Amino acid sequence: MSLKFASVQGRSQFVIGSSADFRVVDVERSSKGTLPSDVMSCYSVWQSLRAHAATLAPTDGVACSLEQLDCPVPRPRQLFAVGLNYKKHAEEMGSPIPTTPLMFAKFQSSINTPSGDVQLVGTTCDYESELVIVIGAGGTNISQADAWQHIAGITAGQDISDRTLQYSGIPPQFSLGKSRTGFTPMGPWVADMHDNASRDNLRLTCSINGQIRQDTKTNDMIFDIPEIVSYLSGICQLFPGDAIFTGTTSGVGHGHKPPIYLQRGDIIETTLEGVGIIRNRCV
Repeated sequence: MSLKFASVQGRSQFVIGSSADFRVVDVERSSKGTLPSDVMSCYSVWQSLRAHAATLAPTDGVACSLEQLDCPVPRPRQLFAVGLNYKKHAEEMGSPIPTTPLMFAKFQSSINTPSGDVQLVGTTCDYESELVIVIGAGGTNISQADAWQHIAGITAGQDISDRTLQYSGIPPQFSLGKSRTGFTPMGPWVADMHDNASRDNLRLTCSINGQIRQDTKTNDMIFDIPEIVSYLSGICQLFPGDAIFTGTTSGVGHGHKPPIYLQRGDIIETTLEGVGIIRNRCV
């Protein structure tokens, strides 16, 4: 059974089942103490988690709901993001195709749960559905050929953006505009992709109140997952549990004419093929 890893009440959990009907198995208890209960510590022993997950039965675990899940990457040492990393998104924003990854940092205080409310600020907050890489074995100067061996898995994320703050100066304030409290929901869990043949071409969608706004395959990325990991690790050391937002696709509210921004009461649903769905309400 492929490893899906979540957090409930701050404890590490294996996930069994689908997004619609899933159960959780406590990592520490099921391993009789050989694996940690601390969520972030598990990324350092990902291979051991994978081996233990393979021993679980499809009927193991206790029922759980999306609302009970915490963020599966609650305290990453580093939280990166790539800007303008989908060809169609660059086109809708009127931007040239980048020749190197456009990186910025998001701040840990912005992290939210898979079903947490998003507190809007002002009238120009926007949605951005993203695939998020979670690092397993860290390192420096990782080759593209070896990059997937350093990845624990992937999760779905929303890079909620305060466009007024983001574009308040020259150059733009990407890190601040995308790091307000609660602006970084992730989840519902981290899915191991080591045996997924489609891991470089997954469907990523975002709907607002049931209306699809973003719908793409991740092979539209300008810089793919191995390129991003290799590029970053050539500049700074990557650590277990680091998270990397890989960019959003076309269809963001800011790209519409006129723009369509988030409003209080909106329900944002973000789905990533092979992972699951996160659902966040704007308040």
